[in-house]
Amino acid sequence: MSTFSGHLRLEAAARPDGKTVLAAQSFRAPYHLSKPYWDADAGTLLVQVVNPTAGILEGDSLQSDITVGEGAALLVTTPSASRVFKMPDGSAACVQRFAVEAGGWLEMLPEPLVPHRGSRYRQTTQVEVAAGGGLFFVDLLMPGRVAHQNEAWVWDRLCLETEVRLGGELILKERFEQSGTGLKDLAALAGSGPKACFGNAVLVAGGGAAWRSEVASLHGDGVWLGVSDLRRGGWSIKFVAADSIRLRQTLRRLRAILAEHYPRMRCDPRKL
Repeated sequence: MSTFSGHLRLEAAARPDGKTVLAAQSFRAPYHLSKPYWDADAGTLLVQVVNPTAGILEGDSLQSDITVGEGAALLVTTPSASRVFKMPDGSAACVQRFAVEAGGWLEMLPEPLVPHRGSRYRQTTQVEVAAGGGLFFVDLLMPGRVAHQNEAWVWDRLCLETEVRLGGELILKERFEQSGTGLKDLAALAGSGPKACFGNAVLVAGGGAAWRSEVASLHGDGVWLGVSDLRRGGWSIKFVAADSIRLRQTLRRLRAILAEHYPRMRCDPRKL
């Protein structure tokens, strides 16, 4: 069976006219870049990262390094879910490193991660934000092919590790490691049912949280949502949705609320 040792390296920089461009880029399968799109209204460069393969397979090793320079703004997204397929013997891993310089902005908005039956996957995310920089990072999780009873909530191992530093200071360190059965039980406790999906967002930005009450109002109608302060300079926003439709709706509404306070989030990810 063929495996991939893929990498993605992006460096976004601001030109003298204020427009953000990719000053450097490098990628290897299974990563591929679509043509970047400059959203002049939001002052943000949109980059879509495409995986032209079936998904993540046993033995795959993936690495992403994304840097946003001073005054630059970048939105990185994906057009489709990342599916992690059955692994008879081994596992797959992904290491992500994001860095944002002072005055820079990075939004990471991938489609959901979907671990299938018998899969084993570890994702490590390390974020460095300089003082005066900003970040909105999202992880979405769907429980497998929910239309097939033997395909949902039956992955072998899933580990998601996240570490965020602001101005060199550690402000968030969390580790999510759950079997499918354990997460299914958590969804049941939240009253979300067998199709429950999970969202984990991290916002690092200056100013207060004038948006907090409006974001909290998203709780209800099949969505459980909560906001927690980080050690300083940011917030953790977690939500559980009853299904994938509510998951995406919640994220869209969350971004719309935050965009009123952080104009660079007005960038349209150009998805239906």
